[in-house]
Order: sequence, then structure tokens, then C-alpha cells
Amino acid sequence: GGDKVKVQTLVGPDRDAHVYQPTPQDSRVLAEAKVVVTNGLGFEGWIERLIKASGTRARIVVATQGLRTRKLADAHGHAHGGSVDPHVWHDPRRMAPYARNIAEGLAAADPANAEVYRIGATNFAVLLGTLDSWAESRFAEVPSAKRKVITTHDSFGYLAERYRLTFRAPKGITTDAEPSAKGIAQLIDQIRAEKIKAVFVENISDRRLIDQLAKEAGVTVGGRLYSDALSGTDGPARTYEALFRHNVSLLTSGMLQN
Repeated sequence: GGDKVKVQTLVGPDRDAHVYQPTPQDSRVLAEAKVVVTNGLGFEGWIERLIKASGTRARIVVATQGLRTRKLADAHGHAHGGSVDPHVWHDPRRMAPYARNIAEGLAAADPANAEVYRIGATNFAVLLGTLDSWAESRFAEVPSAKRKVITTHDSFGYLAERYRLTFRAPKGITTDAEPSAKGIAQLIDQIRAEKIKAVFVENISDRRLIDQLAKEAGVTVGGRLYSDALSGTDGPARTYEALFRHNVSLLTSGMLQN
């Protein structure tokens, strides 16, 4: 949208949209908006209730509308009330139609600047192609047997599918459920047996769980991945591109230690 839009984000930097509790101010923001963009796929389970409560007349844009999505394993299918993984942004190839959906929503709400929004989406698609090629070359540095990662919750499925990686996590697709002691014990056994050193905390998560897991498995936490939210403007993931490059670089260096 560039300077044609004023964007207000409900769930800010380093915040967890899975468990976010909307405020009365959020309702007022939606009531005054001309366009409301949601991720969809159950990612922000509270947003439909908030939209209804706000009485907004804004155009509602579901950014994932029509995207090719990843099906979840049955063990996790209940977490979002369905069997689809909502974390699509970890595969840059899927983000071009995501951006187009937003551009078309803005164009419908502001026809005078429709071409600006569509050009913005086209330019973003070029960036996505560059990111995808770069990530593919970085992950190619890691032998297939080493492409194993431990994270806080199961949010990197699209990245894993696109670049042939294996992720394991004590928590499932959402962060609002506690992992079982049995599940954690099994994960610790797997880390030891497969000598996995690529263990990471996520920016939206309480790191105590992953610290405990790393300690018991005898490994060191390798850094902070940005899974569900950007960092602040002074952090390493202040934009989508920065988030993606940061995660790929950290994962590559971590997996090479396996």
C-alpha cells in the first residue's frame, strides 16, 4: 500500500496471535477501518468475534483465500478446529497470492489507487522469488541427514515441506495447550538418539520449556527464531524479508552442527 494506506496492527511485535485477548480499543480501531485483513485458516481464532462486535463496515480480506494449504497430521488437526496449517508465510512461494488478495482488497476499497496496490503486489512477488532462490541455495549447504530442528511449537511446517527439513516441537500447531510429559520425554530421547544440536526458542514463546528440554537433552539453545510475529523495528525481523532471512540463516548454521 505504501503511502496510500495507514496500517494499524492489533497483535504487535513479538506477540502471540494464538492466545491474544482483544481490547475495547481494538474494537474501536476495526469500527473506523476501511479494510480489515486477517490471515484466516483459524490462525487468529478471536478475530471473527471481534469483527462482529465492532460493527465495522470495512471490507474484510482473508489473505489466505484460495491458497494451496498444507494439511495437518490428525494428531494436530483439532488445534485450530480443522486440519489446515495456518502458518503459510514460511513458504515464500505461497505469499504472492497472499499479497494479491490484500492488493485486490485495497483496490476494491480505494479504486482510485488500485494500480498502485497491484504494482506493489507484483513487486513483492519478485522479492519472494529472490528469497525462495536464496533459501534453496542456503539449505543446499546442509546434508539431508542433518536437516533436523527442534522448536517450541509446530509452526514451521510450510518451511519444512518446501525445503525438505524435519521439525519437531513439544507443542502442537497452537501455543495455548501444554505439552504432555510423555511427549517431552520422547522428544528428549529423539534429540539424544539423533544427536540434534539445532534447538531454537521462538520469539512468541516462554523459553522456559525449551530451556528445560535442552538442558535434559544435553544441548544448547541455538538462538531465537521468528515464527508467528515480527520483531520490533530495532530487531532482526522488522519486515517479512528480514524475518525470513534471519530464520534461514539461523537454521542453516544450527543444522550444520547436527
